[in-house]
Amino acid sequence: MKQLLNTLYVTTQGAYLAKDGDTVAVRVEQETKLRLPIHTIGAIVCFGNVSCSPFLMGMCGERGVALAFLTENGRFLARVHGPVNGNVLLRRNQYRWADRDDRSAAVARSVVLAKVSNCRTVLQRATREKPAAEAVQPLEQAIRRLGRLLDDVAKADKVDAIRGHEGDAARTYFSVFDHLIAESKGDFFFRGRNRRPPLDNVNALLSFVYTLLTHDITAALEAVGLDPAVGYLHKDRPGRPSLGLDLLEELRPVVADRLVLSLINRRQVQASGFRKTETGGVVMDDDTRKEVLVAYQKRKQEEIQHPFLGERVAFGLIPHLQATLLARFVRGDLDGYASFLWK
Repeated sequence: MKQLLNTLYVTTQGAYLAKDGDTVAVRVEQETKLRLPIHTIGAIVCFGNVSCSPFLMGMCGERGVALAFLTENGRFLARVHGPVNGNVLLRRNQYRWADRDDRSAAVARSVVLAKVSNCRTVLQRATREKPAAEAVQPLEQAIRRLGRLLDDVAKADKVDAIRGHEGDAARTYFSVFDHLIAESKGDFFFRGRNRRPPLDNVNALLSFVYTLLTHDITAALEAVGLDPAVGYLHKDRPGRPSLGLDLLEELRPVVADRLVLSLINRRQVQASGFRKTETGGVVMDDDTRKEVLVAYQKRKQEEIQHPFLGERVAFGLIPHLQATLLARFVRGDLDGYASFLWK
């Protein structure tokens, strides 16, 4: 079983990361603030004005440590990685499948079935925690609608039809997402998904955690030898990790959405930690961003029983395991892609 390694998040503006033997040295104003052995790190994520030495980049590439650069507010900028991993035949088969509607539909259907099922499970759990009948009714209506969409997705054999059902499921799920927020409703409310930029506190949290999760998924796909840019549910677009976004669909209700709801409902984040920019977008301050990163790291360390493998694993390993299962399907070792179904 793969070991869950740490992710180093660097948010201090002006920080400089350098190679110091077999360690990563984090320096601020020429003073070394932190040293970490490279073998304990699975990824490095830099926010804003953070720079790295070329020698550190080279060591990360050699050791398979994913290195990513994001804006201070979490928008993806670039990734640095070493030689391509995996067998070239795996990627050639991945590309062939992307040109075949039947193969693309097989992967897309599994991903969307898991997404709809996981969204439904999130709502079902919420109904058990709601004491008031008037709060439960809209959730139960959405649960029934998602149940019907599960049947529709299972019968769909074209990618476009699957995309249509996925869109219906997303609208149904997000139409009741505000009912899952139990605290500070005046400051944390959800009126619909918006991004680039997010226009409210909840969307700012969702977009930030989705970016973190997408980074982990993309790194996992690269590690097993798949090309993150060539997906089956999401169309190819320059600069977009389409396959990473495919796997994001099935994992974000379980990992990202539940984390955001927990941060709000446990009052781990406050309205004072958010501000509106001149363009109307909402961004987090440094302390709130660090609070989210710490919570995300803790969530990754929690254990869950994998529904297909039947083993207890850390949440942080789920992207790697799902990428491995997808690679085995593309290679022909499995009859289908075993998407992640949360129970």
